[in-house]
Amino acid sequence: MKDVLTILLTVLGGLGTFLLGMKHLSEGLQATAGGSLRKFMSNATRHRIYGVGTGIVSTIIVQSSSIITVMLVGFVSTALMTLPQAFSVLIGANIGTTATVWIIAYAPDPQMLGFVGLAIGGAMYFFLRGERIHNLGLTLIGLGLVFLGLYFMSKGVAPIKQNPDIARVFTSMSAEHFAGVVEIAFCAMLLTAVIQSSAATIAIAMALAQQGLITYEVAIAVLFGANVGTTATGWIAAIGGTADAKRTALSHTLSNLVGSMVLLPFFGAFVWVGKTLFPHLAEAETIVVSGVETKAYLHMMAPIAVTDTIFAVCRGIIFFPLVRPFARLIEKLVKQPENEKPHLSSLKFGSHLSPVIACDQALQEVFFMRESNIDLLKCARAVIAGESDDKMEAHITHREEILDNVQREVTEFLGSIMSKRLPQDVAERAQRILRFTDELESVSDEAAAVLKAVKRLRRQRQEVSAVSRALLLSVHDRVARFAEMVTPWIRSPRPAVDIKEVQAESKAIHEFVRDARKAQIGRVGPEDPGSPIRVLAELDIINAYERVRSCYLNIAETIAGGKK
Repeated sequence: MKDVLTILLTVLGGLGTFLLGMKHLSEGLQATAGGSLRKFMSNATRHRIYGVGTGIVSTIIVQSSSIITVMLVGFVSTALMTLPQAFSVLIGANIGTTATVWIIAYAPDPQMLGFVGLAIGGAMYFFLRGERIHNLGLTLIGLGLVFLGLYFMSKGVAPIKQNPDIARVFTSMSAEHFAGVVEIAFCAMLLTAVIQSSAATIAIAMALAQQGLITYEVAIAVLFGANVGTTATGWIAAIGGTADAKRTALSHTLSNLVGSMVLLPFFGAFVWVGKTLFPHLAEAETIVVSGVETKAYLHMMAPIAVTDTIFAVCRGIIFFPLVRPFARLIEKLVKQPENEKPHLSSLKFGSHLSPVIACDQALQEVFFMRESNIDLLKCARAVIAGESDDKMEAHITHREEILDNVQREVTEFLGSIMSKRLPQDVAERAQRILRFTDELESVSDEAAAVLKAVKRLRRQRQEVSAVSRALLLSVHDRVARFAEMVTPWIRSPRPAVDIKEVQAESKAIHEFVRDARKAQIGRVGPEDPGSPIRVLAELDIINAYERVRSCYLNIAETIAGGKK
């Protein structure tokens, strides 16, 4: 029992170290790449060949097809990429993810490489200055943990051969028959879906094959299942998301599943290729583990890595000519609901993996708030002019509630990624977006305040006087023009903001509003008994527009870099 517990803890500890290393490795590489990765992936929009190449290179850069999948969910959801373009990238990502297996296969001494990575990475991360140095240090720490995790898993499975009862569980696995291949692939698929890393599943299979506990054929069967199980991450990112997000996840799962099923009858051919390229893979060598001599199949790792790559390339060849028809099939399977609007909360998982895409998605919500506020200001003008109806006034109230929810979602969404390690430019961008949502939500509040002031007059059986209405409409028009001048800059990547001109216009509006306020107060008199109540409501409307002006000035200064 003690031996079983030792084996179990060593293997699970090694797996945990491996997964933690993959997380730090991906975060470090992603932070180092920053927005460059997003710009590079935009090449996928040019041609499907570029899409495949982009998927290969991008996945090698971040060492995780799961990250690329989640990024693609974000791209498609925000209309930055079409489904066929995303599918082309997925084909390449499935090939690029095999790079991790190659690194594992050709690591000369995992234990020593792990210590070297931790030593150099730790020194860079803790003792040197500079964001890029820290990100590179985090990358090396992650790589070191990956190698140590691999070493611990290999060390953990080595004593299994000394325990006949446990060894029998693995040696009983057989891929000599089709049913056995399917059973092994299914188990590998479930394991990969749970741990969300095909590289970890394949690394475990490599460790078992190296110790002779499973055959080369069994390890290849594991590849078939692991490549399907890894698609679970995309579904986690798409849960509760838009139809486009679900289409991207479905295209990844369906293509990997169908590809594996199509190639499964050729399982023997893959085994034959591996044995032909590596005729010595079944030769055992004597090594010493914990002072005990044991047999190990040291030539088993490379053929598994090569076969994994061949398998991924074959799947890509199958689907490359079918990118557009396959995308149309996915679109038919997942219908687009009418008036669907993406919800940020569905991408919380993706935000941890891709803060750049998270900011892109949040900016789409900010742009929705911008458009909504322009609409609300037009409705507020109609309310002041006495041209509104019940439907329009209900629209103002309902839209203000929606923008309250959008601000909350954006704040929670960006707050979840800002708690992680981010490149400085991404962190500053997230802060700017948070400021935009705060100011734009305040604008919607003020539009609702205008409606409330007019309704208050109605309850008193009064209305805005003709003289006051003309003045209030003049205030509205000045502020509305100011809003339309500022808000287009929100979406522009490098807006040419003349902040002095903006501040001058804001000051002029402020003085105009101040004069309007004085004029309104001067209308209170004994000749009009109802004037105090009416003027108070009209002053509330003027003050609401003054606050709207202030909000848009804050937005302009934030864009120009004056406020954070």
